[in-house]
Amino acid sequence: MAAASMIQYRDNGPGRIFRYLMVLPVPWVFVLAYLVGVGLEFIFFGRGTSAAPKLVGVAGILLFLVGAALAAWAWLIFHRARTTRVPGEASTTLVTFGPYHATRNPMYVGLAIAYLGEAGILKQVAPVALLPLVIGYLNWIVIPIEEARLQQVFGNKYQQYRSKVRRWF
Repeated sequence: MAAASMIQYRDNGPGRIFRYLMVLPVPWVFVLAYLVGVGLEFIFFGRGTSAAPKLVGVAGILLFLVGAALAAWAWLIFHRARTTRVPGEASTTLVTFGPYHATRNPMYVGLAIAYLGEAGILKQVAPVALLPLVIGYLNWIVIPIEEARLQQVFGNKYQQYRSKVRRWF
């Protein structure tokens, strides 16, 4: 009986492990990864000031502003369309304009750019080394769950959008 219900559970959704992985909101995944990176930076490089040129800090500010603006713009479009901003929840509207015309995940792209900008502002290296883990988590865990839900809700309309617009760039 337990095996049969487990098979049935797997057939009805992405599985229990994915539900647990989706509990933490994506922006917090970025924040926590960055904080772990700061800890690693302190452990391996100490408190010393970075020898990076001033230009790195200036570029960091620009990247942070661009990334934050992109994520905010994408979030605002979802808000105005009155659709969910929570990964895994069913959307009520398929948004395909604004930054969604260039990437299917502008909020995530914006957060990643802002993350790199923060590392540039603070002239830290270790947090950057953790960013591929965050991107991997999004790419192989979060986004497939979101895309499966969008396919269920919007069917062919989503499939057409997906064939025209890339996941990241």
